[in-house]
Amino acid sequence: MKYYIIAGEASGDLHGSNLMKSLKQQDSHAEFRFWGGDLMKAQGGVLVKHYRDLAFMGFLEVVMNLRTILNNIAFCKEDIKKNRPDILILIDYPGFNLRIARFAKELGIKVIYYISPQLWAWKEGRVEIIKKYVDEMMVILPFEEDFYRKHGVHSHFVGHPLLDAISDLKEINIDQFKTENGLNEKEIIALLPGSRKQEVEKMLEMMLSVRPYFKNYQFVIAGAPSLPKEFYQRYVDDNVHFVSNMTYDLLRCSKAALVTSGTATLETALLNIPEVVCYRGSKISYAIAKRLVKNINYISLVNLIMDREVVKELIQNDLNTKNLVDELNKILEGEKRKQVLNDYALLREKLGGKGASDHAARVILKV
Repeated sequence: MKYYIIAGEASGDLHGSNLMKSLKQQDSHAEFRFWGGDLMKAQGGVLVKHYRDLAFMGFLEVVMNLRTILNNIAFCKEDIKKNRPDILILIDYPGFNLRIARFAKELGIKVIYYISPQLWAWKEGRVEIIKKYVDEMMVILPFEEDFYRKHGVHSHFVGHPLLDAISDLKEINIDQFKTENGLNEKEIIALLPGSRKQEVEKMLEMMLSVRPYFKNYQFVIAGAPSLPKEFYQRYVDDNVHFVSNMTYDLLRCSKAALVTSGTATLETALLNIPEVVCYRGSKISYAIAKRLVKNINYISLVNLIMDREVVKELIQNDLNTKNLVDELNKILEGEKRKQVLNDYALLREKLGGKGASDHAARVILKV
């Protein structure tokens, strides 16, 4: 079959690549055309556009780049019309993908949505669009299946694909990792400032403000594959290091992490690394989001899935040096650290075992 896949962010590239791998195992004639990143490209097929050209963060940033976004939508529609895939697979990225879903459905193309937009948090009215233009929802969070059923949308909980990605990792030698990346013998505090330029610029300076209080540790920045190494050089010094495209290895060698809200919060938890979740957006974007988001008490996937505070979230004005130092101290040693690690074990149980990508591929082939 001919598959057309759209992933607009780094996390979508990861999940899309694992799904492509499973589809190839179950469909020997699989052909791929996709919007994604380097991980999807490694699975073969035609990369139409890289996600680094698609990702804009926050309401204000979207408005400022509206012309580019509209041009991308028009280009995508024309590309789908020209190549006529058997099935369209949309991965999260709702502002873009829901427009493409309608277009593809009107062309008679089957539409699968893999990894739900967070409609349970805001813009619940978009469920009606999904009901009309999406043939099958495949969800990766346990509570999402009930959400869609409540709205009359048929959905499958296929498990979380991060469990697949993490279970396949080989054992790592911490001393070897430090030597190969020019790190010293101190324990590591990992910094995950995000994958978009605006996001990294907002977050990294604040994260690094804790350095004077943790002189017995070294700080290592997880560089995003979408940003050049040169971008990070201004932040590097004798006790601040940088590794690119090695986030999982970095986390597994770390004592704790400061993580910008997003999929990385769940990745960090599944790798069993205590973390502090950080978020600071523009005042305008945050004010709009706060008015639109409803019935949601947390921003990190870890806390949302567990429906209670497992990891500390520092948001907007709460994200300051004093609070970061206090919370980081709690998870480096002592009872808080033990509690977080115990809660991580419960989190893994709640998400089920590995096999999400294979399950999702079976659902797609059945459709």
